[in-house]
Amino acid sequence: MFSSNASNFSSSIHQKCQLLPTGILCKSIAVSGLILFLFYAFLLNNGNQSSDLFNLPFQLKWPAASFSSNINNTMDSPTNINHIGFIVIGSLNSWKNRKSYIESWWRPNVTRGYVFLDKEPTEEFLPWPLTSPPFQVNENIAKLRVYPKVASPVQVRMFRSLLDMYRVGDKDLRWLIMCDDDTIFFVDNLVEVLRKYDHTKYQYIGGNSECVKSNADFSFDMGFGGAGYAVSYPFAQALSTKLDDCIERYFYVWVSDHMAQSCFADLGVALTIEKGIHQIDLHGDISGFLSSHPQSPLLTLHHFDVIDPIFPSMDRYEATRHLMKAAKVDQSRIVQQTICYERESNWSFSVSWGYSTHIYENIIPRSFLRKPLETFRPWARNSRPPFYMFNTRWLINNPCEAPHVFFFESIEHSAENNTVLTTYVRAAPRNLPPCSASGNHSADPISKIRVLSPATTRKTAGVIECCDVDYKAETNVTDIKIRSCLKDEVIA
Repeated sequence: MFSSNASNFSSSIHQKCQLLPTGILCKSIAVSGLILFLFYAFLLNNGNQSSDLFNLPFQLKWPAASFSSNINNTMDSPTNINHIGFIVIGSLNSWKNRKSYIESWWRPNVTRGYVFLDKEPTEEFLPWPLTSPPFQVNENIAKLRVYPKVASPVQVRMFRSLLDMYRVGDKDLRWLIMCDDDTIFFVDNLVEVLRKYDHTKYQYIGGNSECVKSNADFSFDMGFGGAGYAVSYPFAQALSTKLDDCIERYFYVWVSDHMAQSCFADLGVALTIEKGIHQIDLHGDISGFLSSHPQSPLLTLHHFDVIDPIFPSMDRYEATRHLMKAAKVDQSRIVQQTICYERESNWSFSVSWGYSTHIYENIIPRSFLRKPLETFRPWARNSRPPFYMFNTRWLINNPCEAPHVFFFESIEHSAENNTVLTTYVRAAPRNLPPCSASGNHSADPISKIRVLSPATTRKTAGVIECCDVDYKAETNVTDIKIRSCLKDEVIA
């Protein structure tokens, strides 16, 4: 039918033009008219397409991954801290109580980025401290056409901070990092991890929740923004023209991370998971989790406001600063687990460098000690098993399986010996009898453990280290030396 109409239209014009002396000109007009008619019909046909939920919100035809000529978009130089821009999502109401978390890892005049606030700081916050990231105020989202329908304006503001950061116009960035204002970053490790990826391509890097229910409620393919996720600068540039379209499409979504993941998925960019990014969707004492961290660089820790302080006898802010004492010396080993044995006493040692050390009065395989002790509770009270995205060990009063627990106390760097000495002290008496199965060699007298690690060699990500135990009977101090593993040594 469409073809017949076009033919009649062309014939009509052509007949009229035959009556004119300028027939050649009219033939040109007839062709032009036909072209205009076809163009109009194409627009009309596309305009009548259904706009239901399952239609794509925009065409997936992006320009090649390139950005302004003054941006370093080559892989010639390794990614460094100057290539990373942090987008810290905050609010004026929360900033007073949460800035200590950010200031524990922020490096003035070194790290780059901003705290994005919901409104201008009042006099009590001014002058803005140099120890905090500079602030930006989010653009008012009430101007958005879809604003009256959005399910959660706060979450839309958070998601849109990515666009606000891009529009600030900071140059030479390769990565933009979204995070909350109660998130702790380990910046040196972050730089090392991002170096693995091609920043000139569209990248979306993040982590899952620790709890099955949280992932099931949203998506197993979602990077949780509280823990932090990274997008490459070219991806942020491409998103800058499509992000508001995403908001219009997903106005009913209640969580900014879910809105972001849905948008990124529509645009063909999937999540790349890094195990060191931690949402900490846990409650209570997370010492069991941190004492058996996987062999991946620790990148972030979130939700410090809802967990117990990670060190005994400290508040949350003190505990954060205390962990950073070790992190500032050697981030490659922070909370990395090293396991070794003292055969004469039948003891097993598990060192979470810079955080804790455990002694077990029995020879226990690594496969068992790598499972975190379940000192914590799941995020949702009404969740059903399985709770966690990893296997755990239950807390039991069996003296052959319950650890003596020691926490990080101090750190010293010896330039002369090229070593780092970390010291761990007993948290509390174990209050259990010795393990009779291993010969009643009690570890109760030990009050301090000293751990020596190399100062000039970073731990290689994903590679297990080994250690030697130097214990003299009837003493209250044990020394442990961390070193590279020998061939086949990792067998208990």
